[in-house]
Amino acid sequence: MTEDKRSSKEIIAARVALEMNDGDVVNLGIGLPTMIPNYLPKGVNVILQSENGFIGLGPTDNPDPDIVNAGGQPAGIKPGGAFFDSLFSFQLIRGGHVDVTVLGGLEVDQNGNLANWMVPGKMVPGMGGAMDLVTGAKRVIVAMEHCSKKGTPKILETCSLPLTGEGVVDLIVTELAVFNVTDEGLVLQELQEGVNLETVKEKTQASFKISPNLKTA
Repeated sequence: MTEDKRSSKEIIAARVALEMNDGDVVNLGIGLPTMIPNYLPKGVNVILQSENGFIGLGPTDNPDPDIVNAGGQPAGIKPGGAFFDSLFSFQLIRGGHVDVTVLGGLEVDQNGNLANWMVPGKMVPGMGGAMDLVTGAKRVIVAMEHCSKKGTPKILETCSLPLTGEGVVDLIVTELAVFNVTDEGLVLQELQEGVNLETVKEKTQASFKISPNLKTA
């Protein structure tokens, strides 16, 4: 196999982009998820919704100085896009009108629980819209690096940090692997290019099954 020269975040964003369908209404969390539109396959156009009151956000490489996404980054707006207040924005989210939300994660466990909003003892502004998104979106994808900066696994048997949502995660994508979250636990569906199964086992604390159709990205 050839060595992948992309950064971990680029590998993750490119793989998550393959999960998008043309016409999906998508909410992207701050940080890594905002890279996903750069990797959408040809012919796949998604409608980006932002909880601070936009639908139809455009790319951040040609921003309007008066428009920012939920992460505070300057963003554009596509023709046909709309502006509205937070009440309507969260009615879209809570009403099940968002097809996919992609969030980062501090921890995910084998039961699909997600912790991504605070570390005890550190100042945080609040959970933001994450709690609503993980319960209101039709599909929840966690896009995160497989281990913390200290090298400790982030895919665990049980989350230790305060939860954003219980049993809400559908898919986990890291720079090493792709896991489906099922009623029976985690299922390893895919190894990223150049990654072997032993590496994933070593860096994953959670128990997981291996799909009989395991493939390499």
